[in-house]
Amino acid sequence: MFKIRLLCVFIATITLCWSQTEPTQGLRNKTPQIIAITNANVFINPSQKIENATIVIRNGFIESVGQNITIPPEAQIWDVHSSTVYPGFIETFSDYGLPQNSGNNANNSWLPSTNKKGTPAGGRHWNDAVHAEKRAAKAFSANNNKAKELRSQGFTIAQTSSLDGIFRGQSAVVSLGSDPTNNAVLKHNHAQFASFRKGSSKSSYPGSLMGSIALIRQVLMDSSWYQKAYTAYARDTSQKKPELNYSLEALQNVLSGQQSIVFSTSNELSLLRAAKIAQEFGLTFIYKGSGYEYRRLEAIAKLQSILIVPVNFPHVPDITTPERQFDVSLGKLKHWNAAKENPALLERAEIAFAFTTNGLKNSTQFLTNVREAVARGLSTQKALEALTTVPARICGISQIAGTIERGKQANFVISDDDIFAKKSQIYSVWVRGEKFVLKERQKFNFNGKWQVSDNKHTFEIHIENNSKATIHNLEGAHIEDFATNNNQLHFQVVATQGVSRFSGRMWQEKLSGIVLSPQNERSTWQAQRKLNDETKQQKQDEQENTQQQADKMLFEIVYPNKAFGRKTIPQQAYTVFVSNATIWTCAQQGKIEIADMIVREGKIIQIGKDLSPPPEAIVIEGEGIHITPGLIDEHSHIAITRGVNEATQAVTAEVRIGDVVNSDDINIYRQLAGGVTSSQLLHGSANPIGGQAQVIKLRWGNLPEEMKYQDIHKGIKFALGENVKQSNWGDNYTTRYPQTRMGVREIFYDVFQTAREYEKEWQNYRQLSETEKRKVIPPRRDLELEAINDILHKKMFIHCHSYVQSEILSLARLANKFGFSVGTFTHVLEGYKVARELKETGAMASCFSDWWAYKFEVYDAIPYNAAVMHRQGVVVSINSDDAEMARRLNQEAAKAIKYGGLSEEDALKLVTINAAKQLYIDKKVGSLETGKDADFVVWNHHPLSCYSRVLQTWIDGRKYFDVEEDRKMRSEIRRQKAALIQLALNKKAKGEKVEETSAVKKKRHYHCDDIEDAVRGRD
Repeated sequence: MFKIRLLCVFIATITLCWSQTEPTQGLRNKTPQIIAITNANVFINPSQKIENATIVIRNGFIESVGQNITIPPEAQIWDVHSSTVYPGFIETFSDYGLPQNSGNNANNSWLPSTNKKGTPAGGRHWNDAVHAEKRAAKAFSANNNKAKELRSQGFTIAQTSSLDGIFRGQSAVVSLGSDPTNNAVLKHNHAQFASFRKGSSKSSYPGSLMGSIALIRQVLMDSSWYQKAYTAYARDTSQKKPELNYSLEALQNVLSGQQSIVFSTSNELSLLRAAKIAQEFGLTFIYKGSGYEYRRLEAIAKLQSILIVPVNFPHVPDITTPERQFDVSLGKLKHWNAAKENPALLERAEIAFAFTTNGLKNSTQFLTNVREAVARGLSTQKALEALTTVPARICGISQIAGTIERGKQANFVISDDDIFAKKSQIYSVWVRGEKFVLKERQKFNFNGKWQVSDNKHTFEIHIENNSKATIHNLEGAHIEDFATNNNQLHFQVVATQGVSRFSGRMWQEKLSGIVLSPQNERSTWQAQRKLNDETKQQKQDEQENTQQQADKMLFEIVYPNKAFGRKTIPQQAYTVFVSNATIWTCAQQGKIEIADMIVREGKIIQIGKDLSPPPEAIVIEGEGIHITPGLIDEHSHIAITRGVNEATQAVTAEVRIGDVVNSDDINIYRQLAGGVTSSQLLHGSANPIGGQAQVIKLRWGNLPEEMKYQDIHKGIKFALGENVKQSNWGDNYTTRYPQTRMGVREIFYDVFQTAREYEKEWQNYRQLSETEKRKVIPPRRDLELEAINDILHKKMFIHCHSYVQSEILSLARLANKFGFSVGTFTHVLEGYKVARELKETGAMASCFSDWWAYKFEVYDAIPYNAAVMHRQGVVVSINSDDAEMARRLNQEAAKAIKYGGLSEEDALKLVTINAAKQLYIDKKVGSLETGKDADFVVWNHHPLSCYSRVLQTWIDGRKYFDVEEDRKMRSEIRRQKAALIQLALNKKAKGEKVEETSAVKKKRHYHCDDIEDAVRGRD
């Protein structure tokens, strides 16, 4: 008893002292606010419901809940008449109550930097997209209109933060009642919000997704350094004082694990990219999803993280005319059909998630969409968890919210019935014991026919307008003094035997009460509503509305979930036997007529004539067919997400193409159909030192990490010529250094010299004892210079975009001076002029077959370039630099036979083993030899013929392309698209909203000099 009283005192103290510092005007009000909610069906948590319960609220907190609760005599009593009470909903991802910025910056912030050194005011980070120090609580101001809008959907608490920038600042958790701003804040500085989008930042960097990821990585490293630097400075203030940086300081709580990061993502691959950062730094991320999570459930489930899931389901695609239909892909149609099942699929995958209104143009659509998710298979328990207990965990307020329990805030929602039923209504929302009426409860409806039974008679009464009744089936009787009040009624039955007096109440669509007979004897009576045909139909309609007969996904999820996706990746054949084929080994054995090849567990076991097929082998009958190694593209820009260039700075060695691989790019499949099995995804040529490259196998249907080569030499993109000095970029690009070819050489020199000094600084630090290290400020890790040092130590090789002989020689000489190697000069259109020098330096060359005269610096290009360099002993390949050209690399290689007279075998090597050598993967692929990966192509004709077609493409002993399977897939694609279009037309005819028609944005194929990217905007 003492504990109960103590709890009440504690609750009263909290409630009555919201504003401890403001002077009281007039008399102090210490009247306790005590309310009792009675006759309620209460979900105390998502899995436990108490029927006919009472909730006692004292000063905004729950004092008791349950059946047979003693109601304090001074309590105000609210009889909710069997309504259902749910814990108050919690919004986890919003900017409620915060100032709205202007969104995208209109000042072309993605343009390259002018290299002017700005001085951030007030200890801000140098990059305007990084403002981790922002505190939502400091800028928060309660917004009555927005709060009312959220309450209309059942929300009582919201987490709010800036939604602009990369590191966006620290969130606040606030109450949605009518409390003043200061009193509404429940938690401040709770979580750090972050994203890949720079938003309205006026800083030029980053200008690509890979730049955003590099910036996040560098900022987190800088924050770790910042803490160590200030600790060391405090011990010895004679050292140079570290810069003041509030963002790096604010991130200390993240790195220490005291604060989680709520990371906003745009699709399932974006989520997995964020997860990779979290794993790299050992951090806790909560992911704000996109609605596309169902497309990669297995990978997301492995993260064991909490998601915040929007319910902004797409409208019916606009396929009203044949022309518009052509612009709607199968992938878009499948997402429209599947999106509403995303929550149900997350539940089946046992992924914890909360719902958010974020992404809805009108948040009042929220509950409707949640109900649609329930209709598509989401359990009501999981739906309620996603609105209450899971959000409470995300917001760190489980001790005060999320359930209806003693000691917690009196936040709850009262609805007429199951809140997830289609036509259910919310009567009121309570926030800290404050009642907000959304809809007045309708009066009890007594109208209709009732079958009445007491201990002596059975008869009918017909009630109209809740005020008039007639009696039937009781001869000589009539009704007098009929009246109703709320859920109670009384009437008299006047018969020949005398007057019987009835009183009672309605309870769950039944009437019951007491009756006094003419002899004043007391007994009970009951009545059941009789359903006529009209009422039965009404009940049936209500039941159908409750169950919401909903469409299911028409077609299963494939990977990727678009045209040409597969349910599973191709199985690795244990043994493959190729018989009687013409085998182009591109190795010492050369071209072998009527030969056999054995593949086992993804590796080549044997090549030769008259081999015996292993038992149970998959046999490829080779009569008339040709087998070559898988083709390799040294220079590709496919499968890259949101920008191929980080064009904002001259040196961006810290960015990595590997961070932004797009495994869903249809060009992967298209190039498999052209025999390509490996590609080097290169940064563009917008800056002298670009980003790090990524070599992939075209394993269509796999995730990005599963496509990457592991444990091979890294590559990086350098560039020379017109692009890097911005000759052809227009009048806005005249300030970034360098603007001349000689400036390009000087920036190379400066970067390599700085990298040497950086390495020396670290060497000196590492030589110190542990005691000495604690006294000095450690060097700051610099991802850009670390990459340059990898070049100096030949852990990373350069692929240099080049044209003019003078620049080619200039970089070769600089490499000799600093002791590093240029792996490959790519394009190298004047390579024939310096072929001997290339051979002497050991540099390789990758060029076009016959591109020339498309800009000034290629006027001296010739189609004999590859042959000339080859004859001088240079390792030469032919590359595409183009998504379409890569589909016919064999034909590009064949041009070297016409232009230069190369042999057929040497021509084929231009796109196989030579390219493999340039990518340092020649021990794995590039030729057909024992022990190498089983990456090979089956051609129906001579592989260098323009009439030849690919029949099959194999990678690691898995058949990733088959022309026969392709025919079947095309037929299935047509069938699925036709079915989904008919479904969409049917939904449109039934009045569902059609998406707004806008100009269709075609996905572009990146080229070397593309600099645009959508890195701005709000999530």
